[in-house]
Amino acid sequence: MSFKGKTTIITGANKNLGHDTAIAFAKQGSDLLLHCHGSKGRDELKELCGQLEREHGIKTSIFQGDLTQEQEVIELFKAAEKIFGKVDYAINNVGMVLRKPLAECTLEEYNTMFDVNTKSAFLFLREAANELAVGGAVVMLTTSLLAAYTDGYSLYQASKSAVEFMCKALSKETKKKISFNCVSPGPMDTPFLYGQETSERIEFFKTQSSAGRLTKVDDIVPFIKFLVKDGHWMTGQNLFASNGFTAR
Repeated sequence: MSFKGKTTIITGANKNLGHDTAIAFAKQGSDLLLHCHGSKGRDELKELCGQLEREHGIKTSIFQGDLTQEQEVIELFKAAEKIFGKVDYAINNVGMVLRKPLAECTLEEYNTMFDVNTKSAFLFLREAANELAVGGAVVMLTTSLLAAYTDGYSLYQASKSAVEFMCKALSKETKKKISFNCVSPGPMDTPFLYGQETSERIEFFKTQSSAGRLTKVDDIVPFIKFLVKDGHWMTGQNLFASNGFTAR
């Protein structure tokens, strides 16, 4: 599998899954536009980009921005086109999780969750649909909780479920042979999970996986690589890569 001659946008590329996806795509020869939200992320990406350029001979660029803002998402895609000439693949890792009973959630929390998880995804998908090259691919990261009957995650589940249905619609609407898919990991062994859960619940999550552990970042990267290239015939789907934590 080679991505030589391709350009990939990866959001949230300074940490966790976005970071490791960037490394994997660089190894396959893809040029990269890597996004981060804040100045700390930019510093982290400067180091990563230097490493990837030296080791793999690719071109990289950094885009810092708030993807809940329409103009910044537009500029993200325009920057990639200006620097690299085109965009082939777009991978969106942006997300926020909240574990809290619905009856205790504030309107501010609702608005924040839907801004980060839904509004930013809508803007990203719209621009990808309009700006990606013919035959491109979009992968949106959602959550295996979309197949779970559980407490505490109503705003997270609701805001991420919208992403799945926007992908489905675009997979039917596109005239450019672009594939649109979601990947829904199980609970991942990253700070994203530990900030919301007790140690007891995390141990329980491990028992719900066939392998008896949390999902690792490197469990998910191969699914993303597959979807943009060899699995391009698949579109409008949501892959539940959770090792049995949930299934649908």
